[in-house]
Amino acid sequence: MNLNLQHKNALVCGSTQGIGKAAAQQLANLGANVTLAARNEEKLQNVLAELDVSKGQKHSYIVADFQNPDDLRTKIEAYIVEKHSFHILVNNTGGPAGGPVFNAKIDEFERAFTQHLKCNHVLVQSVVAGMKEAGYGRIINVISTSVKQPLDGLGVSNTIRGAVANWSKTLANELGQFGITVNNVLPGATATERLSEIIKNKAVKTGKSIDEVSTAMKNTIPARRFAEPEEIANAIAFLASEAASYINGINVPVDGGRTKSL
Repeated sequence: MNLNLQHKNALVCGSTQGIGKAAAQQLANLGANVTLAARNEEKLQNVLAELDVSKGQKHSYIVADFQNPDDLRTKIEAYIVEKHSFHILVNNTGGPAGGPVFNAKIDEFERAFTQHLKCNHVLVQSVVAGMKEAGYGRIINVISTSVKQPLDGLGVSNTIRGAVANWSKTLANELGQFGITVNNVLPGATATERLSEIIKNKAVKTGKSIDEVSTAMKNTIPARRFAEPEEIANAIAFLASEAASYINGINVPVDGGRTKSL
């Protein structure tokens, strides 16, 4: 099985922590040249210093705000002109705040739509020309199992994630002829800062301890534990490889079996 990513250039968004950081590390481990993208330059520099360079990889970063699609487009396109195009794009960014969908304010939907769909679209439009030229493209969107089974208390996230999944499937149909695949990785409960925040909020609302809330959540998962970010990154790295060249337009849950549907 060919998992070698040497001489491939990967752009990984939201890569200063959690799943994004783990994905960047795994792609670098397989030989890719990784470009990190996030808004905190100090954190970007710290992650950059941790990436594997044993195969001659050359890594870099872009400071970008995913609430500003126009600025993001300018920075990515300038980077491509100055340095190189990309073979791999990992769209990943933090999820919207929780809460019932009925209580959500209009601007919450607008912010999430901008951050998750508009910015994903800007990035795809910026990198596809290079992928077509190379005859190799992997667009991997990190979304959520909520696109298969909406999650209680995550109303805005459920709504926007579903839009991203349908956008992705449509892109897969359009770009497959160029050797470009588009797939979604759907993490379940993963040991990240976001999950810690969700558990804390639930503990406050229910009056239960953090341990009680955490245990109850784990008991809904057949694996009886949370995923580690590296386990999500493994799925991302596989989809980025040559070995996954005929996998296109699908959702891949990485959730320990929690999702009830097939």
